[in-house]
Amino acid sequence: MAIIKKFRITTFKKQINKILLKNISLSYNKRQVLEDISLSFREGEICGLLGPNGVGKSTLFNIIVGLIKPDYGNVSINGKNVTNIPIYERALNFKLSIVPQSGGVFSELTCVNNLIAVGQVTHKDKNLINFKVEKMVSKFSLDAVKNLKAKYLSGGQRKKLCIAMALMSDPKIILMDEPFQGLDIMSTKDLQETITNLQTEDSTRCCIISDHAARDLLAICDRAIILANKKIIAEGSPSELMNNKNAKQIYFGDAFKLS
Repeated sequence: MAIIKKFRITTFKKQINKILLKNISLSYNKRQVLEDISLSFREGEICGLLGPNGVGKSTLFNIIVGLIKPDYGNVSINGKNVTNIPIYERALNFKLSIVPQSGGVFSELTCVNNLIAVGQVTHKDKNLINFKVEKMVSKFSLDAVKNLKAKYLSGGQRKKLCIAMALMSDPKIILMDEPFQGLDIMSTKDLQETITNLQTEDSTRCCIISDHAARDLLAICDRAIILANKKIIAEGSPSELMNNKNAKQIYFGDAFKLS
């Protein structure tokens, strides 16, 4: 697949941390999942999170949004320690949204009603909600299925609806957990373009994406981080990771290529 991203945010953009994780450690039933993880996610970037199954990528997402509290370490958003701040306050006060790995929609509601349901939580003005719903339906090309129940949507349509729902609150930080899972080639390409457009539309928005589809993810990332053995083993631009010894040895293997 051809490289989709036309440019990558690197040193030419002032690096402003949106999220800072410091010395994060977490254990489940005495099994260490994350050990002394420190990393940052920056304003305006699309950052990929890669790693083998069970390495703790989704766990890290849950720590960021506030579903899980780490055993040790701190989470900061916009320079404020949010480690003890509940999930709903992080979402509303720090404009944080997540597109979950599975689910994320009300199966018995139509596309429009899914969007309205989210809008009623994040906005009080009915006219504004209706305006944003119409905007999302048009933006994500959901016109033909807007009155269809979510359970009847295709995989690609459901992913688009999930992202549209996440955008109803005008977030500055979006987490996407395995958005490419189960999509065909054309749906994957369509979703890649959708994600890169999010960055184009708002140059300060931070998108963090975790997926096992490394090639599809690296095609749209400015930077990526690889987790393995409870730690960060490599980070950098996609081209830098291709030349990283640890990344090749532990995760990619010698045969992996970007295109």
